[in-house]
Amino acid sequence: MLKLDEIQQRLLMEVADLHKVPEGAYNIRSNSQSAGRRSTENIEIIPREDGQGLTVKIKPGTQNESVHIPVVMTKSGLKELVYNDFYIGEGSKVVIVAGCGIDNCGTQDSEHDGIHRFYVGKGANVRYVEKHYGSGTGSGKRILNPGTEVYMEEDSTMEMEMVQIKGVDDTNRTTTAELAAGAKLVVRERLMTHGSQNAISTYVVNLNGEGATADVVSRSVARDDSYQKFDAKLLGNAPCSGHTECDSIIMDRGRILAVPGLEANDVDAALVHEAAIGKIAGDQIIKLMTLGLTEQEAEEQIINGFLK
Repeated sequence: MLKLDEIQQRLLMEVADLHKVPEGAYNIRSNSQSAGRRSTENIEIIPREDGQGLTVKIKPGTQNESVHIPVVMTKSGLKELVYNDFYIGEGSKVVIVAGCGIDNCGTQDSEHDGIHRFYVGKGANVRYVEKHYGSGTGSGKRILNPGTEVYMEEDSTMEMEMVQIKGVDDTNRTTTAELAAGAKLVVRERLMTHGSQNAISTYVVNLNGEGATADVVSRSVARDDSYQKFDAKLLGNAPCSGHTECDSIIMDRGRILAVPGLEANDVDAALVHEAAIGKIAGDQIIKLMTLGLTEQEAEEQIINGFLK
């Protein structure tokens, strides 16, 4: 494994909670190069011939194993597009930790675009964690555009945790999913924008099989002059159930757009959307200030609790 400098190590901790080389399978990508890779008996990581991505194969029946595939970038002006394909075998239970951290101290934009495709086998259970983080004092932007495709076979489960709390100037997240009978998809998105940042999240979920379920929930905070758009569409193509929810706090001069989309193509498709956008309630701040906090400290406490 290549030796990472202090900044790269900090980025790894932010996006993947890694303080050392992880147990199990991993691939660490740093400034468009592999910084370390390990496969295991049940999880094989195969680099693409062009060097722009991976194929990850998880054997059927694999239990309680993990894969870490974080990306860190510290060179200003670096732009890359990678494709990672995951084949999760029937009946397996795994955790996949991805994420990207960009530290840009230069004048040129740095950008990472990652396309992740998940082929989830029958009865498999996947927990996927993707964190984005930006830092650096330069005027160049930190840009992340993740694309996620999920193909779920019968009775499979996938839980997705999407987190972007700090430092990313522009992001356009697109997630599509195809669910077979009995498949269950759960998405929890947590997002905070500040300054003049822009964040767009688009979800399109096709519930194709009987008993398929989807629950897509976004919690977000827009501060300063930032802009957010949450666009979630559920298509009920069979007897199924689906729920989307956007719960947002707006501050300063921030702007938030929630776009619900429900399409029922079967008489037994039950689909629900909820959306709430508003400022922090004054009585919440006052209550915390009576405990000795300043107004700013009270706001931060409320936001931290909201985004947990």
